[in-house]
Amino acid sequence: MNKKQQVTALLKAIETGATEPVATINANKYIQHNLNVEDGLAGFGKLLQQLPPKSARVNTVRVFQDGNFVFAHTEYNFFGPKIGFDIFRFEDGKIVEHWDNLQTTAEPNPSKHTMTDGTTQTVDLDKTEANKTLVKSFVDDILVNGRMEKLAGYFNGDSYIQHNPLIPDQLSGLGKALEAMAKQGITMKYDKIHTVLGEGNFVLVVSEGHLGGRHSSFYDLFRVENGKIAEHWDTIEEIPAKEGWKNNNGKFGFTY
Repeated sequence: MNKKQQVTALLKAIETGATEPVATINANKYIQHNLNVEDGLAGFGKLLQQLPPKSARVNTVRVFQDGNFVFAHTEYNFFGPKIGFDIFRFEDGKIVEHWDNLQTTAEPNPSKHTMTDGTTQTVDLDKTEANKTLVKSFVDDILVNGRMEKLAGYFNGDSYIQHNPLIPDQLSGLGKALEAMAKQGITMKYDKIHTVLGEGNFVLVVSEGHLGGRHSSFYDLFRVENGKIAEHWDTIEEIPAKEGWKNNNGKFGFTY
């Protein structure tokens, strides 16, 4: 199996209990960045043992590869229904590091889109680096630095498909949603981009910031079409206080 197939099989093993896919993990060097899970392969196993029997469900909707990294977009029932992005780093053919971002599954948004529906087809592989540059600039300009005068330039008119549970389609929908949040005193601030991964027309940006004053991790997946942002999915997860961490690796730590 290729790396994407290995990751899909490993995630599915959470549901099926299959042991063979776990051999993809380097048991001597597995760095865990989910702060609710103890480090190493033993920590992963301990978490699975805490699941109610036959309760887990795993449906990986999208999976991509960028060099030694594979990232997946998955529907879970894992201590309750969740949508997750998982990132795995491979080294010498084995998984040695894992990051994720999980959010409780929400109802369809005002435009009737779920958190995972939409196209899954990867195209424009020759444009991967250009698309990563475009999306990183968008997040840096708009979400980190608030240069809203540049917003329209990243989109093809008002055409924009949105999968965030609270925000409708179209660029105007995004503007109205942000305005409504501001009126409710809900602030969203991106402080730092930690990594940008992509394959073809899909780009994932991992960022750190605050939502409603709470320290949060933002995973944003964008689909690019003809040099413009066409579609967006995301998960937002609150980062627990350090005294509650079950490992000391931090939520991010992308150094490769």
